[in-house]
This record gives sequence, structure tokens and C-alpha cells, in this order.
Amino acid sequence: MVEIDKPDARGYTPVEHALTEGHLPAVRYLLDRGADLHQRHKDGTMSTLLHSAAALGHSEIVKFLLSRGADIDALSFSGTPLSLAALRGHASTVKILLQHNADPNKGTRRFGPLGMAIDISSVSCVKLLIQGGANVSGGSPCDIPLVAAAEKGLTEVIKCLLEAGANPNVPDTFGRLPIELAAEYGTQEDFEILFPFTSPIPTVTNWSVDGIISHVEMEIKQLEDDNFVKKGVSDLKQQADEAFRKQDYLNASVFYTQALRMDNFDAKLLSNRSLCWARMGHGEWAYDDADKCRELRPKWAKSHYRLGVALMCMKEYAGAHHSLSRALQLDPESQEIMKLLLEVIELK
Repeated sequence: MVEIDKPDARGYTPVEHALTEGHLPAVRYLLDRGADLHQRHKDGTMSTLLHSAAALGHSEIVKFLLSRGADIDALSFSGTPLSLAALRGHASTVKILLQHNADPNKGTRRFGPLGMAIDISSVSCVKLLIQGGANVSGGSPCDIPLVAAAEKGLTEVIKCLLEAGANPNVPDTFGRLPIELAAEYGTQEDFEILFPFTSPIPTVTNWSVDGIISHVEMEIKQLEDDNFVKKGVSDLKQQADEAFRKQDYLNASVFYTQALRMDNFDAKLLSNRSLCWARMGHGEWAYDDADKCRELRPKWAKSHYRLGVALMCMKEYAGAHHSLSRALQLDPESQEIMKLLLEVIELK
């Protein structure tokens, strides 16, 4: 038992090697002789054998592992086996997993299988996932399928999502609606498909195809003017800060969103909006902003602190402890971070 699961110098066990090669008889032979069906790869990704088979599109091995009792919705760093199959565009594997009742809405904290399929423009996987019950409204502000499809110009996906009931009036994290993204990145057809389903945007004076396109073109031109952007962001941030001081977190978040639309690489704006979401109890949204903030400024203590706050809001105390510990390493003099870290330790 011990030897059959002994990894090599790279951390791969014999059955993982057999699986990578797509050698079903060898996989069966090793499992029959005691190889651990539920083993996780030692590279930190927490991938199971089923994750690997799904990612490689080895459909027959996927079916075999499921017949042996593999956990179909096991989570790894990259999500579930279904997430990985969708991310790699393996439609036949996606179909098999859905037929075996894989959860089409379980993925990473930020992206589900549908979002991953759209990310690689796999129309066949998208259709299968929608048929399988994927949430066409998305699971978080970062994962709105119609927004992603419009930004990529995926006409067939836009049609499928609308037919399945996707709401075209939900903006992305920077306040942009699918129709605005279609005007900037998509085709005339995408725009015309979305137009009848989209509610008028208050800032667009001429609500027509030409009017929206002119509006988007004007916005793009304005955003190329550094002075315009700096003044706009400064004014909006001032209004947001004032609303925040009055504990009007909803309006503060709206102003921060408008500012982020002008400069979506401003880590401080993301940090501030993350706190607004947390104060309103939207842990997932707070996490999304804090995670983007951390990506932009990985050595800024406040980005890790905000992540800790979001995770506490979600009652994920182990993750909050990790983030706050990192924040304290970066800013060891902060009493605010220390106080919250002690609180998390008590909750754990």
C-alpha cells in the first residue's frame, strides 16, 4: 500500500503517471492493487485523480474513476473536475460529468465552470453547462457570464444566455453593462441582440443604437485624457469618502464603482469599496475586490487586511487568520490588524 502510492522526485505517484498517459488498463491495475483513489497531488493544487483526468480530457478514465467512487465535486485550487474540463474545453468530458450529476455551479471562489468555459470561448461547453443547470446570472460580481460573453464578442453565447434568462442589466465590477461592452469590444450583431433587452442607461441621452455607440466612444475618448481621469476620480472619491463617513455604504460603493470605471487599476479604490461591501454584509463581493487589490499591490498590508475582513464576513476564519497574519508581517506596528487577528484567533 505504501509503495504503490510512493511519489517520484517530482511528486507524481505511479497511478498519476498512468493517468497522465491516458493508460486506462494501468490505472485500473494500480487501483485494484491498493492505489489511493482519493489521493491529492503534492504540488499544492490539491488536485485529485479525477481533476487530472478531467483536465486532460481522458473521458474513459473519468467514467472509470466515477464508477469507483471518486468525488465528482471535489475542490482543488482550480475548482472542481467539471471546472477544469470546462477550462480546457473538453466538451465530451463536461457532458459525462454533468450526466453523473456534477454540480454546474461549484467552482473557485471567483469563477464557476460556466465562467471558465466562456473565458476560453468554448461555445460547446457553455451550451452543455447551461443545459445542465448552470447559473446564467453568475456567482459573483467578477463572474457575470453575459458581461464576459459581451466583452469577448461571443455572439452564440450571448444568445444562449439570454434564452436561458440571463439579466442584461447587471453591470460588471466597474459599472459597465453588457451592451456597453458589446459596443466597445463586440460586433454590431451582439449589440443589436442585447439592445431590446437592456433598460435605458440614465447617462445616455439618446437611447438608440447610434446613441449608445456615440456614448461609449465619447467615454473611451475621455478616458484617454489623463487630466480628465485624475479630476474625475478625485471628485468621485471625495463623494464616496463623504458617504462612507455618514455610514451610507451603498452610495459610497456606487461612487467608488464610478471612480473604478475611470481607473480600474487603483488599489485604494478597490480597498475602500471592499470595506463598503463588508460593512453591508456582502462577503463574497468584499473578497473579490480585496483579492484584486492584493494582486495589484501584493506587499501592501491593507490589501491583506481587507482580505481578512472579507473572509471574516464569510466566516472563513482559517483563511482570515492567514491573511491577517500576512498583513501583520507587512505592518507589524498596526494595532488595527493586531486587534482583528486576536479576534479571529478566538473565533477559530
